[in-house]
Amino acid sequence: MWLFEQSCALTAGAMILMYIGELLNEIKLGNGTSLLIFSNIVSALPSSIGQTVTLAQQKGDAASVLPVFFGAFALTTLGIVYVQEAERKIPMNYSTRFNAGGLAKSSYLPFKVNSAGVMPIIFASSLLALPATLTRFTDNSAVVGVARFLSPGGGAGYVPVNVALICFFNYFYTFLQLEPKDVAEQLKRQGASIPGVRPGAATRDYITRVLERLSLLGSVFLGLLALTPGAVEQVTGLQTFRGFAGTSLLILVGVATDSARKVRSELVMESYDTKLDEFYSNSKKK
Repeated sequence: MWLFEQSCALTAGAMILMYIGELLNEIKLGNGTSLLIFSNIVSALPSSIGQTVTLAQQKGDAASVLPVFFGAFALTTLGIVYVQEAERKIPMNYSTRFNAGGLAKSSYLPFKVNSAGVMPIIFASSLLALPATLTRFTDNSAVVGVARFLSPGGGAGYVPVNVALICFFNYFYTFLQLEPKDVAEQLKRQGASIPGVRPGAATRDYITRVLERLSLLGSVFLGLLALTPGAVEQVTGLQTFRGFAGTSLLILVGVATDSARKVRSELVMESYDTKLDEFYSNSKKK
């Protein structure tokens, strides 16, 4: 009976959240589900800061620990903003029959440095937490040994395995979102070409090399982001950064920048609509 009640409550709550998310989508403030997660993280921020200050005061070294803690918080935020907005712009030439004399129209093909976002960290954290979860249901010595080996509280294999999983999932997710062969065929159909690279297989290989390098940079960034809370905890002795750190900050920055970009685009479209309405009204008067 308890399981049925909890299942019904979780299902009803999920349906309500999905409905609220759809309403936010209709308002065009951004992705509704992401905004709900953003609001949840922001709501916990004041209490996290209060707990951090209280803990530092109880330890008696608030004057030396708090500047380091909040400095690491600010530097991490700046690093996330920089990497999230970073792009690799590949120059493109569009030769169309609409241009007189076959003139080329120049543009570029943007690739995000961290196109996978926070998903590799979530996948890696979920797999690392699996052995610890299994120990609740079994006393098998092998499972307990693996859980201790991968424990974030000092396990010898936590850091290397975590970084390796993040690199793997980042590479996998990057090429899952962008298939070089499909991109090359689409560019060829549009009459687009990369300067110095032949259309077709050569373009596919070139895009593959670019995505592999970007995936490596993104993996390094996500790996450092995942290891930052542990490093800050070792220096300051404060554990708040572990609960509210890389993943949460990455979500906050991503949702905030995406929402701001959508709001700006809506404002631009609104100004264009106003100008068009004025143009048509003036034309009717004439």
